[in-house]
Amino acid sequence: MLNVRLKTLRKNAKKTQQEIADYLGITRSAYTAYEINRRSPDHETLNKLAEFYDVSIDYLMGRDNSKLTKDERDIAKQLILFREEIENSDGLAFDGEPMSDEAKESLIESMEHIFRQTQRINKKYIPKKYRDDDE
Repeated sequence: MLNVRLKTLRKNAKKTQQEIADYLGITRSAYTAYEINRRSPDHETLNKLAEFYDVSIDYLMGRDNSKLTKDERDIAKQLILFREEIENSDGLAFDGEPMSDEAKESLIESMEHIFRQTQRINKKYIPKKYRDDDE
């Protein structure tokens, strides 16, 4: 589980193995061994990784499945990342077929529509004291 979480967190952070290895003060090959489950980091390294990704060691080890940071739970921020990912990716496929630019834009527009609908529905459940003044 640790190796999968490390790889996922690194990719979500858009970091290379070398960048993480440099942060940890180890070689890239030593870090790669963590991601391919050949080695396990010591407690100090686990602490550094948890701090870097703003997660708990329990999350890294697979004992806790809850998402870690408020930013990662924020759908609006995830939508922005999703849009950037779709717009900047070449060779995307949908159901095994290459996606045209029009299909990518349609997907983005659909996700934005869903976001607006969810936002509208969610406003009904936000206590008035937590709402923005313009709501």
